[in-house]
Amino acid sequence: MLSPEKFQEQYPADKLEAELPDSPIGSLRGLQYLYGKLYTLATTGGGKYAPYLTPDAAGDLVDTDDSLIVVRVDASGDEPRLADDDLGPVQVTRYTTDLIQQVGHCKYPAAAGIDHSATHQSGQDSEPEKLARYAKERLTKWAVDDVVTQTADKHPAGWIIDRLAELGEDEAALDTIEEAITRKLGGESATSLLTVRVKTETDGDYQWPGDLDVFNEAMRQRKLSKLVTKNKAKDSSGDATDLVTGLPARTVGTSEDPQNYFLGKQLEKFPGLDIENAWRSHPISEDAAITVMNAETFVEACTYRTFGAKVYYLPYIFGRLTPQKAYKLYGLLHRIVEDDGDTTPIEQAHINQREQEPADRLYRFYVSAIMPHQMSRYDVFGETLNGRLHYPTELAFTHNRFVEKVSVFNTRTEWTAPLPTNEKWGLLSGSDDQLGAVANGWYFYQTFAERDDDAADADDPRIEALVSVLSGSPISVDVLLEEYVDRIIDDQTDEGDHEGFPSFLVASQFAQLCALADTDDLKLLKTTDPSKEPITHEPTYETHTMENHFATDGGHPAAPKLESFINDTPALSPERDDSPESVTSQRRGAFLLGALVGDIGSYQEYSENRSTTLVDQYPVKSISRSRIKKVTQETVAKTLTYTRKEKKQKGIYPGTKAEHIVERLRETILNPDPDEWEIETDDLRFYYALGVTYGMNDHPDWSQTNSDADNPAETEEEL
Repeated sequence: MLSPEKFQEQYPADKLEAELPDSPIGSLRGLQYLYGKLYTLATTGGGKYAPYLTPDAAGDLVDTDDSLIVVRVDASGDEPRLADDDLGPVQVTRYTTDLIQQVGHCKYPAAAGIDHSATHQSGQDSEPEKLARYAKERLTKWAVDDVVTQTADKHPAGWIIDRLAELGEDEAALDTIEEAITRKLGGESATSLLTVRVKTETDGDYQWPGDLDVFNEAMRQRKLSKLVTKNKAKDSSGDATDLVTGLPARTVGTSEDPQNYFLGKQLEKFPGLDIENAWRSHPISEDAAITVMNAETFVEACTYRTFGAKVYYLPYIFGRLTPQKAYKLYGLLHRIVEDDGDTTPIEQAHINQREQEPADRLYRFYVSAIMPHQMSRYDVFGETLNGRLHYPTELAFTHNRFVEKVSVFNTRTEWTAPLPTNEKWGLLSGSDDQLGAVANGWYFYQTFAERDDDAADADDPRIEALVSVLSGSPISVDVLLEEYVDRIIDDQTDEGDHEGFPSFLVASQFAQLCALADTDDLKLLKTTDPSKEPITHEPTYETHTMENHFATDGGHPAAPKLESFINDTPALSPERDDSPESVTSQRRGAFLLGALVGDIGSYQEYSENRSTTLVDQYPVKSISRSRIKKVTQETVAKTLTYTRKEKKQKGIYPGTKAEHIVERLRETILNPDPDEWEIETDDLRFYYALGVTYGMNDHPDWSQTNSDADNPAETEEEL
């Protein structure tokens, strides 16, 4: 494949413009056609037959020993015969780059059968006897193929193919071919292309298949014949307007596709499909179909696998395609093809974009994911041509900014931030590879319910979330909350790998939830439920240290810290809705209960040395509308017990322990009746879990205090 520099050199603007589509990309087929056109120009050049060649099929054979076996036929006399000059009837040599077009190889991907071209590719490490059989079949099988002979009958130079078939009936000639190949290979196996060279004039040279128009046309017709007979169709073709070029042409209905779309078994693409009339439902001309097939190299390079699905992220130029824009697109595609595979095409596009001036950021992206669930049957997720690199890159940037700079995760005061961070958790550390995590799905893998990727199905919400982000489409809050809660419950079990309460997981989920809601001009969260609408709004946390969390009158910092967090979190804020019967108030009550459970649970662990705490006693899966009042009563009672105990031990205790939480709970849960609440269970449980995480993290920041105490419990008792 030509380098971007060589491509521009070989195809100056006026020459390239003649090859480019006339109209902007408006469909997947148009995009595939452009990819196929650029690939053909970069590998086999222009011309009528170039799109039909498959240079990549034998790419591994280039410059390898014994990779090209040539049967040499002299058809210049009255009767065809094998060459008898110094090179002999068979030549065993190296397949080189400069022979790609001359050999004219066109691979037939079926497991059995001869290739479309006179040139045929052997299997890996074939024995000499098998290679000899393939070589003889250039005369005995390819030359007498029905499509090839029909082409020969109509072509002025068809007699050349007739001479090959005639020589194929000469048993002595066939024996000579086999003996020569066996001798020249020395009994060793080889992987080779097998072809013929034909001398058509007495004083002429031996010509390669690519030099003979009749061979090229026969190859072309053989390949075209497969585009109308797949899936047991007899002849799915007819005259119609080509959907790619917009011109009248002979169109085909069962052509191959780099993404396996529009196949005969794809009934969701062809409702009520009549296989013989598929060309009416999806008319694509013969030459356009072949060019589309050549898009495979670029399409596959821009594809990656995750969650058991194939994700397509195909860049294209938005608007009119000029030669200068085409050079840039080819450069990006070439870069992705040459990548070592450690990065997704999204990351490669981001690197490419950073190296360009802003005015050159011309790309849009086709985005989809395909989930195979039966042989030759697929489900397609979120197909769109409106993908933009801005969507995943902005989400990655926003998430990192949120956990690195926003006060909810960061403070330099002597009291902890509302939520914990951890350098070993990518979603809590501002990972340098956050874009990679967003692109490959790891971003959601860390927070959604765990699944077996080998048994993934078409309803996998991780795939839906990934495709939504790549295409700039909002994700349902209901889906997020359900996935979050399922994962929390799974991780909060003694039987699993995550004993205890998964506070870092909950903090990661909350950071993700806020990042999805807070992406500047993007809104990646949606809901049709007015009660969940506040969750979709970006929070208003400060981006500086949380000095305002310290009471200016010398009071305890926990109360203003809680007040600030609740007011700045739209899903909890009374400023958005303070009516006791509102879902926002109910959500706030669940959060406050969790905060008290987390606070007292931490006290039990550090000050009481208890192995089982309230956090364990009231796991997330146990919280429901019917139980929340009882849990609140028991937790407040336990809080009062510890308050009296400390008063007895220390003599004086200023008020109720965790008073700033208890008083709010009385207003939100103990007085209103939770039996009449309308909040959904996943909503209730997630914000309870968030509260537990908050409460467990609500203590002095040991790294910021001046205390010499090594034991956090000792320091807590001193306060």
